[in-house]
Amino acid sequence: MDYRVKLAKRMLFNQKGSLVGAVLAVTIGILVIHVNFVIFQGLFDAIVRDISDYNTGDVIITDEFDFIDKSDQSLIRWFERIPVVQAATPRLSTTSEMNMTKNGKLIEETRISLVGVDPFNDIRASTVHETVTEGSYVFSRNTIVLGSNVARDLGGAQVGDSVKVLVVDRWGQDQIRRFMVTGIANSPGGQGFDYSGVIHIDTLRDMMSRQGDTGSFMVKLYDHSKALEVKEFFLRSFPNENFIAETTEEASEAQLEGFRSGIAMINMIGYFGMMASAFAIVTIQMMLVNGKTRQIGVMRSIGAKRKDILIIFILQGMIIGAIGAGVGTAAGLGYTVYAKETKMSFNGSLPLEVTYNWEKIIQTALMSFILAIIASLYPSYRATKLLPVEAMRTV
Repeated sequence: MDYRVKLAKRMLFNQKGSLVGAVLAVTIGILVIHVNFVIFQGLFDAIVRDISDYNTGDVIITDEFDFIDKSDQSLIRWFERIPVVQAATPRLSTTSEMNMTKNGKLIEETRISLVGVDPFNDIRASTVHETVTEGSYVFSRNTIVLGSNVARDLGGAQVGDSVKVLVVDRWGQDQIRRFMVTGIANSPGGQGFDYSGVIHIDTLRDMMSRQGDTGSFMVKLYDHSKALEVKEFFLRSFPNENFIAETTEEASEAQLEGFRSGIAMINMIGYFGMMASAFAIVTIQMMLVNGKTRQIGVMRSIGAKRKDILIIFILQGMIIGAIGAGVGTAAGLGYTVYAKETKMSFNGSLPLEVTYNWEKIIQTALMSFILAIIASLYPSYRATKLLPVEAMRTV
């Protein structure tokens, strides 16, 4: 082993307090970034996951003129011939007025979004049916599932209650029907049907006088990363139609934009933390240089060159960076494993989408290592400027 490496290790490990302080500075910087990533990126990914699972799928198809008049079954069959497509389902929505009466007395009324679904295909393309915490999902044309907030606004509607729904059809006429409540939906992050009512799509078509029309198609894929390919293939296949195809991220851009800005700001805070750890390393290494002034003088007097002194202190920076990056990455991975295994959630309700982003993990470790080396340059330079005679006079 090169004598400069041995000297660097000996000088550094003889000052255990300084070594621990420097390593701790690097470790904390890395850990802050890992914690921020788990919480804030996990929250962002959880929202994208729920939007995809409940409302848009991986690709959502709409029409420039609001309604798709192409046959449901023909589009479903077309999509399901694509190997990466898991399922496709039609949906239709409108605003409606709803009230609930008991024993002939009006309990409460409210205005809500009313969504029509094809129950058979919807449970294949969406997981929103899993958010029904009481009762069951829509199963016939006279049943309705209420979002938990709608049920509350109706004065505490329950499974088995009857509600009256008013929809204005395409001709401007009021269409009124009575439905039996068969389920109450409550999604963890509020991205499901918590503020809506859900009925059979054919019933909603009848009420809107939109027989055969569809508002959108939700397409679920086996591989989310293929969404852009499927979208572009669909648009190429129907060049003369007025279809609009979007991926989940594109369809939800307005909703997600604020979160993207928040994540960027949190990442900046994390990187400022790493810069603070670099300043801490500068301070600690300056203390090491001051504490080893006499030893540096002895080394210079017996023939050590300035280059040798420079290399020794840069090697110390590399050792601090390597240990700090290793310990910080291990601590960050430990926190990530804990968050994943305990199914960490935001605000006690929305489960975070915790992933191992190895690219970011390696990038953070390398950045910390490089910053530690950069932080050691100034103290190393100062060490080379010490004159042998003056350094040996220092006690």
